[in-house]
Amino acid sequence: MTVKLAFIGAGSTIFMKNIVGDMLHFESLRDARIALMDIDPKRLEESRVVAEKMIATMGTGATVETTGDRARALDGADFVVTAFQIGGYRPATVIDFEVPRRHGLRQTIGDTLGVGGIMRGLRTVPHLWAVAADMARLCPDALLLQYVNPMAINTWALAARYPQVRQAGLCHSVQNTVAELAHDLDIPADEIRYRVAGVNHVAFFLRLEHAGRDLYPRLREGYRAGRLPKPPLLMPRCWNMVRYEVMDHLGYFCTESSEHLAEYVPWFVKDGRDDLIETFRIPLDEYPLRCVEQAEGWAEQARALAAAGGIEVPKSHEFAAEMMNAVVTDTPYVAYANLPNRGQVPQLPDGAAVETPALVDANGVQPSTVTDIPPQLVALMRSQINVQELTVRALLEEDVRHIYHAAYMDPHTAAELDLRQIRTLVDELLAAHGDWLPAWARPGQVA
Repeated sequence: MTVKLAFIGAGSTIFMKNIVGDMLHFESLRDARIALMDIDPKRLEESRVVAEKMIATMGTGATVETTGDRARALDGADFVVTAFQIGGYRPATVIDFEVPRRHGLRQTIGDTLGVGGIMRGLRTVPHLWAVAADMARLCPDALLLQYVNPMAINTWALAARYPQVRQAGLCHSVQNTVAELAHDLDIPADEIRYRVAGVNHVAFFLRLEHAGRDLYPRLREGYRAGRLPKPPLLMPRCWNMVRYEVMDHLGYFCTESSEHLAEYVPWFVKDGRDDLIETFRIPLDEYPLRCVEQAEGWAEQARALAAAGGIEVPKSHEFAAEMMNAVVTDTPYVAYANLPNRGQVPQLPDGAAVETPALVDANGVQPSTVTDIPPQLVALMRSQINVQELTVRALLEEDVRHIYHAAYMDPHTAAELDLRQIRTLVDELLAAHGDWLPAWARPGQVA
């Protein structure tokens, strides 16, 4: 059997390199047909060159085709990977930061929750629905491996509109956090044993052990003594002070970075409290700065890879290729996946997108059941789900009022602005995004 992968958003050359490169390490995937699709011909061509050089390095029989036609890429696919950002850094991300800043609302990342996450969800979900509609027609048995933020909103909306499409939302928060904790504690990452559950970016390590010993006492003691966290492992500006502080008060360590977590809760980014920003080393406006730096860095990497005679193909820490191999070979593999809640987390609402360990084999992606999330963590997760649900309802019902309701309920936004201020802010964001939004959400609709 020759496996076909459709990669939608393949102009993300470095991410494409990770996923396709990982595939070439598996006997079951090394001769795959790889359809790369993107709307940017220049970036798509760079990705094609890199993919073909990886295939040459690995000596496999895989083939690559490129297209700007999504349906052509999806036709007959066994697996679909999505990795795109609707609206890009300019204008969309810039709008998501500049407009709230004028109203006194500061953000760090703005892509998952808050007004930035809501707007990104409104821009993104209709395009994911279009992918799902094509899949239902052209590759109804394919598995969608979805890497687009806002992950929870996307996963929930996909399942609600296209329940017949097999999907899993994938993130690398768990793997990255294990690496960072291993760095802080000076132990090998592959020796840490853990169990995680929750909602994407606000899931928690319910079990965290090394050599049979609970690691939480070491983390708490190290933090209270000022020895932890150590300087950042992955991103130099992004210290883990917020996550350690939340752990000290709620008892458990969060899977997503401190710059993310700081804007999901009402406790850290507050007007007139620059002392909190300094104490917890919160990098305000981190995502726009990161976008500029990464665009420059990735463009340089892409050029270097395209010019190189050969390309090294190390395995990444992404789940996608491991999951493809597990499905094709019926070899059990455990990944952390975001799926609609169908009882696997009974403490959280049915239908909400939840992140738990999942068994992957020829039967697909099967979530494990987690019933022991502590109540204080459940309460925090519900504050995120409120915003996600109202955004999904706005999309499903084409009801602009729920966009405002979602923003009213956002913990960080509500901690900074009153109801009238939030309404005015959302008005301005909808006007600024204009045609990037679905027609029903554009200015002039009743709110």
